Formats: sequence, C-alpha cells, structure tokens
Amino acid sequence: MARVTAVSSNGTYSFSKPNRESITLLAGLGVEGDVHAGETVKHRFRMKHEPHLPNLRQVHLMHEELFDELATKGFTVAAGELGENVSTRGIDLLGLPTGALLRLGEEAIVEVTGLRNPCAQIDTYQKGLLKEVFELDATTGEFAFKSGIMGVVRQGGVVRPGDPIAVELPAGPHRPLERV
Repeated sequence: MARVTAVSSNGTYSFSKPNRESITLLAGLGVEGDVHAGETVKHRFRMKHEPHLPNLRQVHLMHEELFDELATKGFTVAAGELGENVSTRGIDLLGLPTGALLRLGEEAIVEVTGLRNPCAQIDTYQKGLLKEVFELDATTGEFAFKSGIMGVVRQGGVVRPGDPIAVELPAGPHRPLERV
C-alpha cells in the first residue's frame, strides 16, 4: 500500500527540512509555512530570472526507496534531508505521468507537475551524492532524474506520516515527467 512515511517543512532557505508531526497543504500555494510556498516561483535561482512564473514546485515528494538504493552505495539519507516535503513508500513516483493526482490522507490533493531537477547542493550535503541521483538511460542516452517529483496543491488538507496515498491518472495519452 502506498503511504506517506514522513512530512517536512522549513520556513527558511536551507538544504534540509526538519520532519514534522504533520504539514498543512494550502490550495494553490503549497506547504503552510514552508519557504517554497506561493503562487509564483520561490526557488532562489529561478526567482532571480523568472519571478513572475507560476510555482510548479509547491510540494516536493520523494520515494524512500531511493534512500534504500543510496544506502547500498554507502550514503546515509533520511526523510527531509534532501529538501523534500513528503516522503513516500510503495508508489512509483518517477513513473507517474504529468497531471496525475495524488490524494494524500483524507483531504489533500497534489497534481504532479514534473521531476525535481537535482542541484549541486546535493554534493555539498554529501560528496558524490549528486551523481547517484542521476541515471543514464543506455537506450536513449538521456539522463533520468531520481530525486523525486514536484507538484502543486489542488485541494488543501493536513498530511501526516502513515497517511495513505491514492493515485488518479489523467486521461490519456499520458505525458512523461520532465524537469520543472
């Protein structure tokens, strides 16, 4: 069963986000009190160049299966440490199409907007980690990004560890996730 394993937020810019007992998602804004909440771009680099664009990165979700994979390569990573708001288990986040709806807990709904584009700060956090959250597809020669997905809040609500996750796919044909 797909479920939320941890929730995290931070009101100031920092790489990691502390775990919380719950977070409140606000429709059209993101995680209440989180530095990345807002209708327009809140990512520091993008605010300098595109401050007027819609915020497609209101909520960052990451699958804990990635932490397991990283552990086999000698890295220790826990929920919130890579800046995600919602950690999950039992759902193929990276395999979801753009526009998929994730029902988190009883009320909250997040629409998937794309892949998280990992930044160089990951290597500052743990040297060598950045190359582990990319994967080269031998068939296409394209890079696959493994550091989670981004979404916007369509319906607000409280989200807690242990909450179930239900997926509603958009009408086809499905568009694969791209970096946002």
